[in-house]
Parts: sequence; structure tokens; C-alpha cells
Amino acid sequence: MARLPKRLVGPALIATGPTTVYTAPAYVPSNLVTIIRQIHLSNPSGSPVTFTLSIGADAAATRLWQTYSIPAAAAGVTDSVRDIFMYLPMAASEILTLSAGTTNILTVTITGDENV
Repeated sequence: MARLPKRLVGPALIATGPTTVYTAPAYVPSNLVTIIRQIHLSNPSGSPVTFTLSIGADAAATRLWQTYSIPAAAAGVTDSVRDIFMYLPMAASEILTLSAGTTNILTVTITGDENV
């Protein structure tokens, strides 16, 4: 089965409430349909902002990152833009949820592969 590299989410702003940003497509017969490969985060503000990432409905047991802080953009700060590389398989119809400590500040782009 072929995989198609693609941008799965964004660029988009992250809201404060847990928001479903991606749903893996249903695909028969395989159960593995999406692989998340990279999450790109940018904080252009003058204050640090946290974000939370969950696979499935947001709950303590489904969080991969909880209140992970992205530093403020300022002179001499080089990590207000973060690239997180990973290999994260998602099953058919699984969801990816994001939330931020401050609404509509962080920008996220998520890339990966989908079955075709």
C-alpha cells in the first residue's frame, strides 16, 4: 500500500479549548492509515505560550505533551519556533486534538503520511 506525504494540519492558530484538528481517514482493510512525522510550532508573541497535544479525546491518559512551553519571540531567542520530529502511527478514525494556554497565538503545521 502506498503512502502519500502531505500536510495534515495548518498552518493554523491553536485555540485554548481542546480542538480536533485532524481525523485519520477510515481505510479498509488496513488499520494503520496515518503517520505523523513533524509538528512545527511558532510563537510570535512576547510571552511564552503552552500547548497540549492528545491522540483521541483530550484526557490525562491520551496526552503526548501537556502544557509544553514555547518561549516568547525576542532578541536572542532562537527556540520560539520548534520543530518536533516523530514517528506516530494513527489508526483509522483516530483524532488529534490541540489546545494552547493563550488562544490564537501559536501557529501549528503538522505533516505526515496517509495511505492511498
